[in-house]
Amino acid sequence: MIRRLVIFGGTGDLTGRYLLPGLAALHETGRLGADFEVVCADRKGRDDEQFRTWAATQLDQHSPDISGDTRQAILTAARYRQADIQDPAQVAETIAGAGPVAVYLALPPALFPTAVRTLHAAHLPAGSRLVLEKPFGEDLAGAETLNRLLADLVPEQAVFRVDHFLAMTTVQNLLGSRLANRVLESLWNSAHIAEVEIIWDETLTLEDRAGYYDSVGALEDMVQNHLLQLLCLVAMEPPITLSERDLRDRKVDVLRSIRTLTDDDIPRRTRRARYSAGVIGDRHVPSYTDEPGVDPQRRTETFTEVHLTIDNWRWAGTNFLLRTGKALAADRKEVAIHFRPVPHMPFGHHGTTAPNVLRFGLDPENLTLTLSAIGAAVDALVPVTMTAPIHPPDLPAYGRLLLDVLLGNPALSIRGDEAEEAWRVVTPIISAWSRDLIPLDDYPAGSPGPAGTRR
Repeated sequence: MIRRLVIFGGTGDLTGRYLLPGLAALHETGRLGADFEVVCADRKGRDDEQFRTWAATQLDQHSPDISGDTRQAILTAARYRQADIQDPAQVAETIAGAGPVAVYLALPPALFPTAVRTLHAAHLPAGSRLVLEKPFGEDLAGAETLNRLLADLVPEQAVFRVDHFLAMTTVQNLLGSRLANRVLESLWNSAHIAEVEIIWDETLTLEDRAGYYDSVGALEDMVQNHLLQLLCLVAMEPPITLSERDLRDRKVDVLRSIRTLTDDDIPRRTRRARYSAGVIGDRHVPSYTDEPGVDPQRRTETFTEVHLTIDNWRWAGTNFLLRTGKALAADRKEVAIHFRPVPHMPFGHHGTTAPNVLRFGLDPENLTLTLSAIGAAVDALVPVTMTAPIHPPDLPAYGRLLLDVLLGNPALSIRGDEAEEAWRVVTPIISAWSRDLIPLDDYPAGSPGPAGTRR
């Protein structure tokens, strides 16, 4: 297990909101030794005590339930270095020490190529590991370039392209429900499943993220990585094991099987929109174009819906709907498996036949199944929904990801060819939208979305 973690971007939101709480969770569960060290590096001029004061505030805000011993242990293990990721000498001084190091690039993705070159010039110690947050490249060509740079720095198994969605309990339960239950896996194909919905609808608005979000939009921020990863877990063939190679090979198979959308497909199979002024609960929300830091000329979408087809034996004829939107009327974050109707109904027209739907709730995490059952009358049907809570994990998503990095288990990270295939799927959409092959609709904040959006 690597005992030293260096975070570039060490005073940013990612570090304060997720990485420090993730480390605290590892300590709380006995997974960090007393000799563990975390170095947080940034360009700001601070000393160790100033940094620890900031870190303590972040832990109090984002990990209020940790013990006092854990809080103190993380603050004791943390130290600060002023370093510019573009300066090889400063970077070399920051990563210097005995043995390998885990380097976490908590930086804007545009800086990844520069950071990798600098780490190469700074002579990253042998056996070290490198962690990158999504997105991996800004387009397909960028992903290919970044992968070539990474290959010159560390072996592929030492590269952790992390997507915290993959460490969520419900996401992992997708595999558990499929592969550990014969009754489900036998139905897990197009003969029985008409549609799979992968939805991440949220009431949140831009939330001070214009600097990043306005340059990418909903398609690249959510669909290109998070939602496509969920699609892979739903649609992949059963792997031989859950080891790094077997699991990631099967995910790449899915991405390679997704039919490329043509210019003729785009108007029929994609939608885009952005929110206008409205009300969400008791909040008055300004139009997206009036949010601080937004450039209206970019025509950035805050809502997107994409219908994909998988061209293989298992899924021919099943529709995969991927959708995400901001500033909507309600949160809906789930994977919904819609089964086909029965071929014959002997109950006449009494009651309501409920479509069979299996839902994996992502936030909150739960599992529900909707069936039809006999009601008060023998020949009348009523819908019945069964809900099962999912036991909370002992580690948050970022705690699990950090543990995998420190232990050197890349199974839940994204391989280089997988990142490129995900860009291949969305590149035709990006190209068509840039040429305005479909309109950029709008929808009032607090509404279900643009006209015709299914709930």
